[in-house]
Amino acid sequence: MAQPEEPHPPVVPSCPLPGEICHVVRSERPRSCCGMAMAGLRTAKYQLPEWHRRNAGVNYQALAAGEEAERGRAEAKRLAKQAAAGAQRAQQYSKATLAQRLQDVQFWRTELQKEIMELDAETNLLAAQKLRLERALDATEVPYAVVVDNLECRERRQPPDLVADQVERQLLKEADLIRDIRDLLKRTIIQATTQIRSNRIQKENCELDWSDKVETYHIDDKCVSYCNDSTNIQSHPSSVKFEENASTPKSWAQFSHDNISSAEQEKLASVQLRSLINNVIHDASEDLRMQRAAVAEAFDSHCRDLAEAKLHLEQHLEQILKDIGEEEANIVDLKKAIRDKEAYLKVAHTRLYDRSFRPNVELCRDEPQFRLVSEVEELTVFLEALKRKLMESEQNLKNLEETRMKLEKEIAVKANSIFIDRQKCMGYRLRYPVDLEVASYKQ
Repeated sequence: MAQPEEPHPPVVPSCPLPGEICHVVRSERPRSCCGMAMAGLRTAKYQLPEWHRRNAGVNYQALAAGEEAERGRAEAKRLAKQAAAGAQRAQQYSKATLAQRLQDVQFWRTELQKEIMELDAETNLLAAQKLRLERALDATEVPYAVVVDNLECRERRQPPDLVADQVERQLLKEADLIRDIRDLLKRTIIQATTQIRSNRIQKENCELDWSDKVETYHIDDKCVSYCNDSTNIQSHPSSVKFEENASTPKSWAQFSHDNISSAEQEKLASVQLRSLINNVIHDASEDLRMQRAAVAEAFDSHCRDLAEAKLHLEQHLEQILKDIGEEEANIVDLKKAIRDKEAYLKVAHTRLYDRSFRPNVELCRDEPQFRLVSEVEELTVFLEALKRKLMESEQNLKNLEETRMKLEKEIAVKANSIFIDRQKCMGYRLRYPVDLEVASYKQ
């Protein structure tokens, strides 16, 4: 608004001042500093026209200031009324949008909570299936230990029974089958663990989203409850801005939708994996049961063959023991004869030895000397013949003993093989679990 022009004061013609000079008596008192303080003020007196102009200007300024203040008050009242109405409308609209936002947050919060509960239940079911796999894997430790023990025990068979027979082939086949089953169970456990981890990660994502929704709901619900009379409202000028990382309503809804969609996919994969686990455990149990029956049949057949071979060897051993007894008696007689002849030889040797000490010319090759030498030679021939016969008899006895030891060894080998197969292996196989599928449910 244009300000009114200030009226000009009346013009009073100026007149010259009187030319009379006023003489002022100079004071003899000491000068003060007051003159310095009054140096900026006008020392001459105002004229009457100037006094009128100044009064008129002061009055005009007072009048103008009053009018301006009145116009300002009227404008302030109008603006305050307008601001009050606008603020009321803005607050109501904001409250309505907050209420709508609460409904949207509540919808997604409910959907997320439902998905979290379903995913948690599915994860628990998959964890139970994983526990079945672990129990089935633990249950294969006994069969595998039994098979390994059977193979190790049969490695302690002695030649010639240490052969790659049908029992060993079936045991190796069973060991390979159990290793394959264990590898399959381990891979399936890893797959289940990975799926459980994925379920929990997705559940955590949904829980984080849900907790954000809960917190947002409480914040917006508190914002809806605010009014002008609330005691906990304050001025926060710095909050009047849009954050650079703030989402849009579309991206906000899409985020929750993606979390729910991912949770549904993980839940479907978990259901399919649980069905696969059932099939794996059932098939593994059937394969193991059939192979166990094949191994048992091979053991029974081999034990019958071993028992028959052992019986034949025992019959031969009985005859050999009889021959050994007769040969030992013959050797005893020969040794007695040799001892007897050795006594005669010692007498002759002693006589020859003592006669070798005859002095000087008395050391004569007389008839007794020749006879003693002849006696020694004759006895030596007899002893050599007896010793040769003794050596032959001892060799025969040795051959019989070797045959006996071979037979006894063969019998011991057969007995050891029968003990290993029937007592150790077949007895140890009684610890075989009844059924792998049943074992997976046991605590």
